[in-house]
Amino acid sequence: MTLNFEVLCKQFIAGEWRDGQSSNTLKNINPYNEEVLAEVNIATTADIDLAYQAAAKAKLEWDKVNAYKKRDILEKAAHYIEAHEEEITELIMDELGGTRLKAAFEIGLVKNMVKEAATFPLRMEGKILPSTEDNKENRLYRIPAGVVGVISPFNFPFFLSMKSVAPALGAGNGVVLKPHEDSLVTGGTLIGKIFEEAGVPKGLLNVVLTDIKEIGDTFVEHPIPRIISFTGSTKVGSHIGQLAVKNFKKPLLELGGNSAFIVMEDADLDYAVNAATFSRFTHQGQICMSANRILGQKSIYNEFLEKYKAKVSTLKVGDPRDPETIIGPVINHRQAETLRTSIESGIKDGANPVLKGNISGRMVEPTILADVTTEMSVSQEELFGPVVCVMPFETEEEAISIANNTKFGLSGAIHTANLERGVEISKKIHTGMIHVNDVSINDEPIVAFGGENQSGLGRLNGDWSLDEFTTMKWISVNYGQRNFPY
Repeated sequence: MTLNFEVLCKQFIAGEWRDGQSSNTLKNINPYNEEVLAEVNIATTADIDLAYQAAAKAKLEWDKVNAYKKRDILEKAAHYIEAHEEEITELIMDELGGTRLKAAFEIGLVKNMVKEAATFPLRMEGKILPSTEDNKENRLYRIPAGVVGVISPFNFPFFLSMKSVAPALGAGNGVVLKPHEDSLVTGGTLIGKIFEEAGVPKGLLNVVLTDIKEIGDTFVEHPIPRIISFTGSTKVGSHIGQLAVKNFKKPLLELGGNSAFIVMEDADLDYAVNAATFSRFTHQGQICMSANRILGQKSIYNEFLEKYKAKVSTLKVGDPRDPETIIGPVINHRQAETLRTSIESGIKDGANPVLKGNISGRMVEPTILADVTTEMSVSQEELFGPVVCVMPFETEEEAISIANNTKFGLSGAIHTANLERGVEISKKIHTGMIHVNDVSINDEPIVAFGGENQSGLGRLNGDWSLDEFTTMKWISVNYGQRNFPY
């Protein structure tokens, strides 16, 4: 079948495609031309309950499926994505304002993630451990957690939904997915269609399209899910994490960032400029790992800034369907106005706008704020758009201090000719991830991904996802009889 918004803009609950029970609707809007792509009646709390009940029931059926058959089903999902790559690209461009380059990048990440998750059914390994008691053994079984609730964001929704959905399914769980209201299809029902076509049991994966005004905290507080996996802002993540713990559920939180990109005086400046540009402006800077703060050592600061400005000035802004476009629209008007306020605040505080782009509707042209200091509020914010702070430093110690002057701790990058020096500096920066002579935007299917401080809780990818979406059950076997003291 053809993948399009009219077909996919439906609830996917208990294996059925239908409207939500609410009379309220959500419009799926193209952020570039503001065309209404589709409209859907949103899910109610009753729909949420049906979805969780379906996932719990189907999980019992999934338990009976042979591990190799589960692997085959997940591999079919990867094949389906490969066969429909062009259609998925079109969906990403129209729903997210993503460029063709962004779509290819995101789809590549998704394929790797699904292929890694396909190995999970064959990795549900346990252990047999000795006992302090005679004639007894201790068995540890790795078993699915149960049902997982997934809440995904709008920026890389296809990947960031799949990053939890595929491993959770591979580890034997049922799943209910709630995508962001600005990415209903690419973050939600597209994934439902992929696994439906792959052959998972009906109801194992459910997708509910709704908003918080309709359902409140029901998605998190519902008694069935054992894990809530959330990707999004730190403010919302904090609320969800507290709700989850209050209800004795495990929260997995991938939250905001304020990554530092450090350029030492011995760095290859041209390469660093290209890496810094990619690290900030990919998908309009709407990535949690994007480099918000570019730190340049004073001896090369002016030269780097001049080259960086020249490079950024060449980035084409416009229609994401144009293959030459690098920067398309931000996701909504609210985000554009937030960026406008941040830019004005930075300039008022003394930042030098060496490049100041126009903001018209959802189109935000690149802005470079130079000579930013840690005292300026703009250096403490997550700038979720094509706006960047450039900050000077003198010594290695000062660079580390500036990098750590944030409540976040997600990613970062260091550019230097001395690789081991880069590694030693990396160890002193409080982030979950950091990259030497590379970009700040990195995600690989078998490497631990996650943040420190207010950038999140838990680790995903590879063995870490397997650990997060399963639990260890201890079953002891006494082959004899224990002697009792009374």
